[in-house]
Amino acid sequence: MFDGIDCDIVKPNPGATFDLGTEGASLCAKDEVITFVNRNLEPHRGFHVFMRALPEIQRLRPNAHVVIVGGDGASYSRPSTNGTYRQHYSKEIDGRVNWDRIHFVGRIPYARYLSLLQVSTVHVYLSYPFVLSWSLMEALAASCLVIASRTPAIEEVIEDGYNGLLVDFFDHAHLALQIDAACKSPSSFSAIRDRARRRIVDDYDLHNVCLPQLKELLLRSRTDG
Repeated sequence: MFDGIDCDIVKPNPGATFDLGTEGASLCAKDEVITFVNRNLEPHRGFHVFMRALPEIQRLRPNAHVVIVGGDGASYSRPSTNGTYRQHYSKEIDGRVNWDRIHFVGRIPYARYLSLLQVSTVHVYLSYPFVLSWSLMEALAASCLVIASRTPAIEEVIEDGYNGLLVDFFDHAHLALQIDAACKSPSSFSAIRDRARRRIVDDYDLHNVCLPQLKELLLRSRTDG
């Protein structure tokens, strides 16, 4: 039984902007924005896979801005023994990417994070088979076009080609191609975006679905007791 997403707060906003914090630069929905969000940037959530895909992503989409949210600790993976995971994988791809268009913004306030989802052209979510991140559910609720790994439990909420796109976890080339296709023709994926939000509203909305279920469970427990 999921906690629930407040879909009155987490929703699309075509007028949203995201401040990059550098020389007054900001992004909006008209920009080409590729987003990646983790609590911490670590392999358990596919950070290494995303980083290794960046050279090809930038070759295909040289004008895109890549915004990466997350801290340098380890929530689920073992701590890196060679600096942080960000340092390790940045060094691995250094010289093959344009760092001016890759923005590590660390951990950010919730309102700013929602604005980022609202300007996202493509949102990438990768994970080992594990519990889902809230960020995935919120990205869907914000009508992001989510490209995710074809792993449990992601397949519980995303149906490939219907309310999101799925790729094999380690397939860098396919991930880059899917991102390229999405950025080339964003309007072609409007229906997928709409169905992404509908999935959360219908099955995971806090006020209309999850909270009533939790209340019913508690009341039933009292009665059974």
